[in-house]
Amino acid sequence: MCIRSGKVSNNNKAVQVLVSSTVSFTICFAIWMMFAVLGIPIKKMLGLNETEFGLLAAMPVLSGSLVRVPLGIWCDKYGGRIVFFLLMLATVPGIYLIGKATAYWQFLVLGLFVGLAGGSFSVGTPYVARWFSKERRGLAMGIFGAGNSGSALTKFVAPAIIAAWGWQALPTVYAIAMLVTALLFWVFSATDPSHQSGASVPFAEQMKVLKDRRVWRYCQYYSVVFGGYVGLALWMTKYYVGEYGFDLGLAALLAACFSLPGGVLRALGGWISDRYGAYKVTWWVMWVCWICFFLLSYPPTSMTIQTTRGDVLLNLALSPWVFTSILFVVGTAMAVGKASVFKFIADDFNDNIGAVSGVVGLAGGLGGFILPIMFGALLDLTGVRSSAFMLLYGAVCVSLVWMHYSFRPQLTK
Repeated sequence: MCIRSGKVSNNNKAVQVLVSSTVSFTICFAIWMMFAVLGIPIKKMLGLNETEFGLLAAMPVLSGSLVRVPLGIWCDKYGGRIVFFLLMLATVPGIYLIGKATAYWQFLVLGLFVGLAGGSFSVGTPYVARWFSKERRGLAMGIFGAGNSGSALTKFVAPAIIAAWGWQALPTVYAIAMLVTALLFWVFSATDPSHQSGASVPFAEQMKVLKDRRVWRYCQYYSVVFGGYVGLALWMTKYYVGEYGFDLGLAALLAACFSLPGGVLRALGGWISDRYGAYKVTWWVMWVCWICFFLLSYPPTSMTIQTTRGDVLLNLALSPWVFTSILFVVGTAMAVGKASVFKFIADDFNDNIGAVSGVVGLAGGLGGFILPIMFGALLDLTGVRSSAFMLLYGAVCVSLVWMHYSFRPQLTK
């Protein structure tokens, strides 16, 4: 009776940890992606070019990526609850001060402090994973990872706040939201000292995982499915404004058609990965992305076809609704892929999930940092907006080739 009661109590705590962590991660991700919307009025105010806008949008992603490795290690060493709580508190001043900034360099510096919120993923992933058995971890981490839908939350909420009170009000609202979320997380989360697997393991020892080729392989996959997701989540609102001439509200709403499934359906990806295996799921995700990016890469084109009856003018372009539908498919595929990559990690590196998830998360985050800058640079260089998708198409090609040659020996056994 006592044993059964203990199991029920532990299961309740696991669910409590999962819910509180997922809600907190959702708010963290919404704030991490705030420049996807906030950057547009700032760009207009400061007269930024496309590359400068890309750098502005990407600054939080840079710091959020760089802190993922130490945060993952600290999670192993000190426990996820205290690290997650202190991380959220540390971001509040930087978020608030963005509303007071007036110069480009000030936005860049404050963006680095806001970016700490993005490090919450490498804390929450091992924190949540250790509360569940190996058979349930894929689903649990998928549910937690659904906090990526915070990107869509920003696209729903931020335009309304900006329209009602101006862009300076958004950082204040987000700072209050982060503070309240941190306090609620502390109240409803829990601690299990037995989960601190890295408490006595030196930093250098944990970093030996970098010698494992599997870690670099997973970094490549994650830089596509997560880095690509972050890059597009930051870029798509502006893409709709520039390509189709939509206002900020409609552009953000349509961009959410990519961001929302890209976050929410990560839980589905975890379940599918548990059922069919991480390799098969990741392989098909890459193929779906490859096809979609090929279609999205084609720029609006006008051709004159000479026929026996005269010239025929042919215009080829994706309507906003077709474009959005394909983007929805990409978001769904990336959601599944993000979960399947971390299923690889949970299966292969049970004893140091925090360190490995930090390294892989760093690679994915750096992809999300570099891509918006490259999107802007390519647009400034070529004047072709769909060049962003051409770049992603090439990245997926690399992943497919790497996967084929990495797993071929296993498939032929």
